[in-house]
This record gives sequence, C-alpha cells and structure tokens, in this order.
Amino acid sequence: MAPVGEHAAAVRAPRPGLRALLVGLAALLVLAGCGGGDGSGASAETETRTVQSERGPVQVPAAPQRIAVLSGSLAGDLFTLEAPVVAADPRVLGVQADASGFPPSWSARAQQQGTQRLASEGAGLSIEQVAAARPDLIIGGGQGFTAAQAANAYPQLQEIAPTVLLPAFTQWQDQLGRIAEVVGRTDRVPGLLQAYQDRAAQVRGALRLPPQPTVFLYQARDGKPYVITPTAALPAIARDLGFVPDDVITKADNPPLFGTGDSFETSPELLPRVADAPTAIVLPIGQIPLDQLRTNPVYARLPAFASGNAYELPSTSFRPDYQGAMSTLDTFGTLFR
Repeated sequence: MAPVGEHAAAVRAPRPGLRALLVGLAALLVLAGCGGGDGSGASAETETRTVQSERGPVQVPAAPQRIAVLSGSLAGDLFTLEAPVVAADPRVLGVQADASGFPPSWSARAQQQGTQRLASEGAGLSIEQVAAARPDLIIGGGQGFTAAQAANAYPQLQEIAPTVLLPAFTQWQDQLGRIAEVVGRTDRVPGLLQAYQDRAAQVRGALRLPPQPTVFLYQARDGKPYVITPTAALPAIARDLGFVPDDVITKADNPPLFGTGDSFETSPELLPRVADAPTAIVLPIGQIPLDQLRTNPVYARLPAFASGNAYELPSTSFRPDYQGAMSTLDTFGTLFR
C-alpha cells in the first residue's frame, strides 16, 4: 500500500456520448434561463462570486444548489454546513462504508439529501457520472489520491460546472473555513468552532492524562512503520486536551516527510529511538489494529507498549473533518476518563 494513498487511480475516459451529454445539459440551462416569470428567480440563480482555487480564481454560484464533491474527506464538512450535495465520492482513508455505501459519519445526511454515490472501491473518477448528476458546482482536491484524480480531470470537469480544487489542509479548521467560503456559508463557522472549543474544555477538565509526552503511530499494510508529526491534525487535537506531542522530528534527524507533511516513514531499527515516549496513540490506517501490533516484537519493546500506555483511536482521527474532530474529542474522553 502507498502509506496513505497519494497515488492517483486512473480517470475513466469519457465515452463518446459524454460530449453530447454536456451539450445537452448546457442547452437545458439556456432554456431554463429563457422561461417566463418576472426574472427575479433567474437572477438569484445566476448570481456568482469569485473564490480562489488551486487553479486560480473561479466564478461559482453565490448559493449553489447541486454540489458534486470528489473527495470523501471534504464531503463531511459540506454536510456539516448543511450544503446541498447532489453527488459525493464516499472514500475516506481507513474508513469502511456502511450498508448505504457512505462513511458512517455522514451516511444519514447523505441519504436524507438523496446524495448520489460516485464511483469508489478503487475505480477511477467517472466523468460521465459527475456530469449526469448535473452539478452547479464541483469541489475536489484536499488530501490523498482522490485529489490527484480531480486534478487530472480538471479540464473535463470545468466543462460540466465551475470546479474548485482545494489545497491539502493540515488542520481541519482551515479546511472547514475554506469550504464554507466556497459554498457561501461562512456565517456557520464561528458557532461550529466554538462548539469544538466548548467540548474540548469539557473533555480536558474530566480526563486523566497519561504520562507525557505522547507519540502518534500507524503501520502501513506493507508493514512499514510511520510516525505522525507533532504539527498534524491529531496531535493538535491532543494538545488542546493537555497532551504533549513528542518531538519526533528531531529524534528522527529531520526525515523526509510523507505526502502533505503529516507523517514520515521510519524503519523497525530506528522506531525504538523515535517512538520512545511513555505514551503512544496508534491508528489502524493500514488495517492493522493495536492488538495485532502488541504481538509484534518491534512494537512490544517500545516503552508505551511495555507499560500498557498504548491506545488506539479510529482512522478518522488522522485527517479529520469537523465531525471527525468532534468524535476524536469524545474518544479521548472515553479512553482517558
């Protein structure tokens, strides 16, 4: 496995009928604009704003009504903001979909909205499927291979609807704020951030802090150990609760960082030196849970494992959206009460 999935899967080549489909959609929009009435509704629907994208400024609807989101890690924040999502890629790192095909954290809201599930399970991005959803705004980017898929398909996506590619955010607060800006719902962000701060204070006041500092780890499917950097999203949440993320960068002699800079690969030989903190938090990103790591001699001799101070958080805590951050607070409150 690529540790966190930065390699782009193929973009599905559009069938010959796609061009006709796009032309037909454009014609429908023109006809809709020529309909009767006093024109006030049409004016509201065509009002636009300029937002920044990784590909430059983009004119987007002032109040989008049919959003297609090409990354599961971005979709959750759209549902949190109560934005209308017509289609969404359900793939989220390390998360198994429920019976609906969506991640459990936003499955119910997707079903309530009638959101269409875009191609997943390793399949490439289907341009035809995105076009068939008739979006008035497309949002892609973020972290992982779905961001690369959207970037590769950008010229085709632009033919369907205004397309905004977001950068790879390290902190969930930045992602939430930027998505809110794109969809015109920035007024909802202060209340959401305050709810997080209130919940963090509540958890911090009740938890029993284990020995500090803390190291954050995961093991890839190929068995390679990875260490999460202290500036990544999960250690930042832990810091809000009184944890002290260990200075693993210095201990690893400033290693090359993986992907967006929130983790780095180490070796079994170097892991004991880098991960010698008295407490460890492990994520099952590579589908390798803590109980299995405890039987691995490389991990078993780490101080946190040997002393019983190794704990597991869900994969959604690694690169969380807003709901992931809130649920991570709850998990900390349960583990350390």
